[in-house]
Amino acid sequence: MASELKKQKPNQQTPRVNELSKTLDQQFLLQIIENSYDSLFVTDKFGNVLLVNAGTGIFMNYKTEELIGKNVKSFVKKGIYEWSPTLEVIKTRSVVSGIMRNAHGVQHLVTSKPLLDEKGDIVLIITNGRNEDLEDNYMAALEIERKKVRRYKTEVEYLSEKVENKEPVAESQQMRNIIQLCNVIAKTDSTVMLIGETGTGKEVMARHIHRNSLRSKEPFIPVNCAAIPHELLESEFFGYARGAFTGANPQGKPGLFEIADKGTLFLDELAELPQAMQSKLLRVIESSEIQRLGDTKIYQTNVRLITAANRDLNEMISQKLFRSDLYYRLNVIPINLPPLKDRSDDIIAFAHKFLKELNRKYGLRKTFSSEAIQAFLNYSWPGNVRELRNVIERLVITSSSDIINFENDSLIKSKIHLEMLECSPEIKRPYQGTLKSVKKAVEEKYINQVLAECGGRVNEAALRLGIHSSMLYRKIATNEGRQ
Repeated sequence: MASELKKQKPNQQTPRVNELSKTLDQQFLLQIIENSYDSLFVTDKFGNVLLVNAGTGIFMNYKTEELIGKNVKSFVKKGIYEWSPTLEVIKTRSVVSGIMRNAHGVQHLVTSKPLLDEKGDIVLIITNGRNEDLEDNYMAALEIERKKVRRYKTEVEYLSEKVENKEPVAESQQMRNIIQLCNVIAKTDSTVMLIGETGTGKEVMARHIHRNSLRSKEPFIPVNCAAIPHELLESEFFGYARGAFTGANPQGKPGLFEIADKGTLFLDELAELPQAMQSKLLRVIESSEIQRLGDTKIYQTNVRLITAANRDLNEMISQKLFRSDLYYRLNVIPINLPPLKDRSDDIIAFAHKFLKELNRKYGLRKTFSSEAIQAFLNYSWPGNVRELRNVIERLVITSSSDIINFENDSLIKSKIHLEMLECSPEIKRPYQGTLKSVKKAVEEKYINQVLAECGGRVNEAALRLGIHSSMLYRKIATNEGRQ
């Protein structure tokens, strides 16, 4: 128990009891003592109990009348208390703090202080005590608040570069139907899977669902699964405890599930999750529980999941690259976002929207020529909305006139011209032969095109094609064998 003691030098100033009594009469002083929130235990210099005030009339499970007039030495001798701060004060003549426990296991956090006369001799010893359970409750409540503050701080840091608030463009009937569906499912907690090519606006749609949901005032946390190194996925998703590994934050770190608690967690590029992480994600979905790395505590999580994929997950399941049980857990409400080439009304709407934003940003007043609008409609936009925005920004910056055309953009002009040539029946050479031979020819041409775009990197091309790299190697070998 000696390790629990904290000793301080007492205040040597003699109390002026006579002056105090002139200000407050005895009855008023007793009322103050009786209404003290803390327990009060007063002895003389020999340890004889003079006064006990415990509010309820009970001090550490003993009635005050059982203590008055007794000496604290007898309490320790009989095992009523493990130790006595009063006796420590008599011995050390200093302030003593520690935890008192009685035979019933009741604990008080106590501080005993000597009251000295003008000669420096002990007159009284005053002990203040407070139930340790109350202290623990206060500390637990304080720790909960601190965790909330840390969570909000982490959330702000995570979202500091993602504050752009984009609304989906829906001029085409296809997109209007999708928006209408999203507005309905937003009011539920159902898991949504957004399916579409890269650049079709899956994150914009996920944010729209969140803004119109019952969780709109809680965090929306977007996560690009392809951007996180595989070895860091678990610590990013679930967090880690203090000192979990070398180089970790010494205070520990909440994971994305904790940051998004009561809000929405958007998992983009879902197909890039390794299988080890897929099984852990499945467990969290089924149990709504997470455990930080290096921690034994289980945390409850309450998030709505929205996922997005630009690869055929069914094909990946057949190749055993994606877990079917996780897919069925996440594919509750699938929403297919069509490519930009299939919604021409949205092409023009997006073009004017981006032009307006760039004019405002750079203080310009540029407009599109009719030729530019027609060129936008003629182009297939393989990069979808993202490519359209990049092209318009390039046109705005490089155009020498306030009327935007393609006189300074040979890149996009050549692309559009090439596509128009390829689509022209007078110029394009038709395929010949059986359907099987034509399918093989088209497949071979497309594989060569993607390989060229990827600089010959087979793994990257396989990802673009949505097939396993071993299958792509076999197709390349077969094509070379036919040549």
